[in-house]
Amino acid sequence: MPSEQVQARLAIFPKNTHMNFEGHLVIGGCDVMRLVADHGTPLYVFDEDALRAKCREYREEFARLYPRSVVLYASKAYVSPPLARIIAAEGLGLDVVSGGELAIVKAAGLPLDNVYFHGNNKSADELKMAVDLGIGRIVVDNFHEFKLLEGIASAAGRTQDILLRISPGVDPHTHGHTTTGIIDSKFGFPIVTGDAERAVEQAQGTSSLNLVGLHTHLGSPIFELDPYGEAIDIVLAFATAMTAKHGLRLREFSPGGGFAIQYVADSPPPAVADYARAIVAALKSKLEAQGLPRADWPRLVIEPGRSIVGQAGVALYTVGATKAIPGIRQYVSVDGGMADNIRPAIYGSKYEALVANRAGDELDEIVTIAGKFCESGDILIRDIRMPKLTAGDVIAIPASGAYCLSMASNYNASLKPPIALVKGGSARLIRRRETYQDLMRCDVD
Repeated sequence: MPSEQVQARLAIFPKNTHMNFEGHLVIGGCDVMRLVADHGTPLYVFDEDALRAKCREYREEFARLYPRSVVLYASKAYVSPPLARIIAAEGLGLDVVSGGELAIVKAAGLPLDNVYFHGNNKSADELKMAVDLGIGRIVVDNFHEFKLLEGIASAAGRTQDILLRISPGVDPHTHGHTTTGIIDSKFGFPIVTGDAERAVEQAQGTSSLNLVGLHTHLGSPIFELDPYGEAIDIVLAFATAMTAKHGLRLREFSPGGGFAIQYVADSPPPAVADYARAIVAALKSKLEAQGLPRADWPRLVIEPGRSIVGQAGVALYTVGATKAIPGIRQYVSVDGGMADNIRPAIYGSKYEALVANRAGDELDEIVTIAGKFCESGDILIRDIRMPKLTAGDVIAIPASGAYCLSMASNYNASLKPPIALVKGGSARLIRRRETYQDLMRCDVD
């Protein structure tokens, strides 16, 4: 029987992850050590059932409380054509923040009328691409974008549906690098400066743009529920004022996403149902207080990303060198690091880990799991209790499905890792490991 500490870490892995009789981790019915033998490390493993279950949970929890709900997957967490098709098959739309993400969604063969385009500095080429492809919504972030998009839509003879990104001035108490709804942010039209009202007035007077709603996003990951209610109150009060002054008809409202996941054993997030209750309760309360007939209530659009894909993904690394500094620290180096997961280096993000080839062993020494890259800050997990590690052991880090791969680089000319999708005991490669030739494919000599 695994210790309580091991069981607590196992709970962060995809549901139904377990140990077999050899002590190996089994994810999606697949022995992790067999996956490593087939594909090497670093290797990312995604559990398809876990991914689908989280999509359904979001769709069902919000629809149960507010039938006019739409769930969009925030592609920036990580997207590829196979993942996009799975997510769409579960009834979710997608949001994108670049021409590249839009191209991936298009390559997946998905309809684009349920795709929303975010970003604080979309280029003219990206906006033209979105309009030409018939994207569902463009979330306008600033006046420069207004001018670009108005001209592009007009030249195309199209009326483009838009939302305005509004900055409500609410602090969600998350990391400063991922806080986006405060006044001092590069994102959105602030209410307090008057920019948000000017944006509404400008949109209402533009024939090539059709303002259908307002969007706000507070940041990520958000472990508290109160900031959502506070932001909803502020933005809907603003919407009411804009209806009276400028004839705004609020047909859609989005409080964004930013929903947290569990990375470490002692920091569980609210359940999806808790986020749904908090957001819907605040929205209904405000709409009812305004006396708006239910037939005129806006469509609610939410944008989970990390919380859809994060815990479906597990990163696997092989242990190499160990360096013991008596009385200070013991470093255990693995064959990946900040090139495939830069989050610990830039956010101070914390993770748990297990030894995939002997997951039930006692956690009897404290080590720091270091990456292989030429930075002292390339540390994946600092001072974690693990079994005694030796070269060749395989380290499994859960909750690695979000932002690791989408922020990955080729630092030190490293090769981006492959991805295996597992389900019911079968595995298929949905991304191969890069080659040295891939590294030089774009070079012109």
